[in-house]
Amino acid sequence: MTTYEQRQREIIRRIAIKAQKQPLLGSGLWFHHDIRDNFYYAAYLFAASVDPDLSVPFDKELTLASSSQMLLKVLKLQDRDPDSPTYGHWPLGLGPVPKEAKPNTLPVELMGSLMVYFYRDHQEHMSQPLQAAFENAFEHMYKSRFYAKEIREFNHHEAKYTAAKLIFGQMFRDYELVEDGHRSLVRTLRHIRENGMREYGALPWFWHWVQAFTAAWELVEDVDINRDLSDMLDYLWHERSLYYLRGAWAGPHARSLPHDAPKDGNVLFDYVQFGDFPLPDEMPRTEFAGFLYYEAPEDVSRNALDRSIPLEAARYAVLGGGAAGEESRRIHKYVYITEDYAAGGAWERVREYDNEQHRWDVTLPIGRGQSINQLYFFHPGEGYAELDPRHESDIGEVLFRKNVVIALYPLPEGEESRIVGVLPKGEWIREPNALFGFVDRVYLAVRLLRPCQVEELADRDAAESRGGPNGVVVEAIGRADAERLCIGSLQEFAAVMREREPEFAADATRAFYRSLAADEELELSRGTDGGYQASVNGEAVSFARYEV
Repeated sequence: MTTYEQRQREIIRRIAIKAQKQPLLGSGLWFHHDIRDNFYYAAYLFAASVDPDLSVPFDKELTLASSSQMLLKVLKLQDRDPDSPTYGHWPLGLGPVPKEAKPNTLPVELMGSLMVYFYRDHQEHMSQPLQAAFENAFEHMYKSRFYAKEIREFNHHEAKYTAAKLIFGQMFRDYELVEDGHRSLVRTLRHIRENGMREYGALPWFWHWVQAFTAAWELVEDVDINRDLSDMLDYLWHERSLYYLRGAWAGPHARSLPHDAPKDGNVLFDYVQFGDFPLPDEMPRTEFAGFLYYEAPEDVSRNALDRSIPLEAARYAVLGGGAAGEESRRIHKYVYITEDYAAGGAWERVREYDNEQHRWDVTLPIGRGQSINQLYFFHPGEGYAELDPRHESDIGEVLFRKNVVIALYPLPEGEESRIVGVLPKGEWIREPNALFGFVDRVYLAVRLLRPCQVEELADRDAAESRGGPNGVVVEAIGRADAERLCIGSLQEFAAVMREREPEFAADATRAFYRSLAADEELELSRGTDGGYQASVNGEAVSFARYEV
């Protein structure tokens, strides 16, 4: 058995045990918040129950029956009325009475293709009623033509539609649909190669791309299409490797759910592919990581796993322009990755879906127990809530230079103006305008324009700085680099960094800092035209160097 198969079986076992212990609701389902979780948990429990070599602490015969019943309950909630506008769809949220829940377009997008994949590999263990229920559901999905969408946005929805065209076209021998799916695939791959992914580092959307196209790659038998699917998956895993650090997703996020920031939690596909971090207890996005697998190219895996030589990864993505008259713009992504930490983010502020852009952070590998693994600050914006450090405002300018992040927040004067931040648990020295820390193998220096208050929480330190215009300078240094600078303790690090105080303009329109690790002069300032300019050693930082 290969190592990736061992990791998948570990996931199957862990989720199956959770599913077996999950109490049933009055409806007979496990969850009402999202129908897909019922399908995913039931699929894992079913798979564990029919695997003779998988050791589990429950009666497999009983759980095979219960998981089969759960799958039947999910399948029966499909809208089977051909005259319905939601024909072929399932509800998403099930409410108090699942039978009365309104169908939603989302579940079938991803769950439909995964159902086909699951059925292919497990149908021999299914009862006749369950087999018939799956086949009936497939026919309704195919006839509904939910996938018959024009490619315009090059987003995760259309990626899943493309995969569904290929999968259902082959299943029902609709070769015109297969050809349509192939054209969509080739067009999508060409677009993202030329323009980057508009959902830059989006979680969980990125994994929806991976799941949909991996399922198609597994199921489609046409050699030419399969080769193009391999090219797509190679591209996706290369993109993932650029921001990978032992399970963490460094750099910018187009979308961050609560389990993505300030702690990377959507890690199961990374665990199966790379396996260089412990499988966490909490698994918020189970989906199909325990079943689907596409081996990343050797150079991609090597680059992701070997961070002994620091790497600067710089890309851009074209956003917008998908609809007629919609203006397109570029967002530049940057991350500097070492074996112990990463730093970077998005140069430009973009208002994404639900205002969830995660602009910048210093990222540590996962596997830190309960502690978060990200350090960042921001000005709260629309959707922000206490104890949920996401949803920032449009106010903020940044400069990224290897291990240093400079951020300016030209806020109005007043006690109500504030920035908030999060710090991973570790050893910290707190001063009014500075925080010096040693976390795992990394020294961290955080300097602010205004005083900062810190509250210790169970999994993080929560920071807040009030009073008006503000700025933050963060420098991270690995222990090995610190030792080369004759720094052997947090106290020595703090003493050295106190000699390198950043210079802030009182209105937060300028910050100047001489970095310790590279001994470079970094400046971020507002020009006469109102725009912000970044410079390194007096030379302007041009976005052109990031258009690679």
